[in-house]
Amino acid sequence: MFSRLKIFTCNANVKLANEVAKHAGVPLGDASVFKFSNDNTFVKINENVRGADTFIIQPTCFPVNDSLMELLIMIDALKRASAKNINCVVPYFAYARSDKKDQPRVPITAKLVADLLTVAGADRVLCMDLHSQQIQGFFNIPVDHLTSLPLFSRYFSSHLDLTNVVVVSPDTGGTERAREMAERLNCDLAIGDKRRTGNDGKTEIMNLIGEVEGKTAILIDDIIDSGGSLCKMANTLIAKKAKKVYAACAHGILSGNAVHNLEESPIEKLYITDSIPLNDEKLKCKKIVQLSIAEMLAIAIKKIHIEESLSILFR
Repeated sequence: MFSRLKIFTCNANVKLANEVAKHAGVPLGDASVFKFSNDNTFVKINENVRGADTFIIQPTCFPVNDSLMELLIMIDALKRASAKNINCVVPYFAYARSDKKDQPRVPITAKLVADLLTVAGADRVLCMDLHSQQIQGFFNIPVDHLTSLPLFSRYFSSHLDLTNVVVVSPDTGGTERAREMAERLNCDLAIGDKRRTGNDGKTEIMNLIGEVEGKTAILIDDIIDSGGSLCKMANTLIAKKAKKVYAACAHGILSGNAVHNLEESPIEKLYITDSIPLNDEKLKCKKIVQLSIAEMLAIAIKKIHIEESLSILFR
């Protein structure tokens, strides 16, 4: 059944790709992906893929533009090698926050990236926790959009005391995500009013809607970048007399002073997935707990290959 299923990876998250292949019961495909001395990226598929259903696992994480270029070139290599289907597994989709024209004379880069993948020859994209649902509509090919919420909710149900918990969205844009988590955990919901003050990533916490006093708060977001806004919200929750604060974010970019910000914050633990690999400094941070999405991606890949529904992954 899976004889024509082939899984490849570029260089963005080789560890995750190996774990996905292991869960799928399929050996990771043989491909060379490297840079020449002139900084040009080179990709070569080292095995026969004619007529194969191929999947490329490549989050477009740091270095973002290199990761994206590797993915585009591998798509082209597979297309020219006569692969039957080219499916891009992009757990973390870079430029997702550039999803609308919210200032004069700015691009909608998420749409541009969608066009690049499509024109390169991708037949399908598999993503997880896109910054906004509308990005699925930027593609003219099928998009399967997974969520990390079932993974987090199962973990919290097993490892945290949920007797007096409130799920908190750091801003109004994440309300739907936080509401779903609150329903899964059967607990209360609170919503922060966060305003961005420019293009430097700085935010200001304006207000908090909901009761958090005496409760354990779980902050839910799709991305933690520098960690500044998440840590500010954690401080606000403590000021509002929350008992403890935990945070869960699908994608741990953790750029700049993020680890320092986290260490200095009242956040007890930060739960992230392995959509983005962590360097040694981040792995040493005792507040960071990484949960694997490898099994979820493997199930999705096999379901797509045999043309079955992915609904089991949303329970």
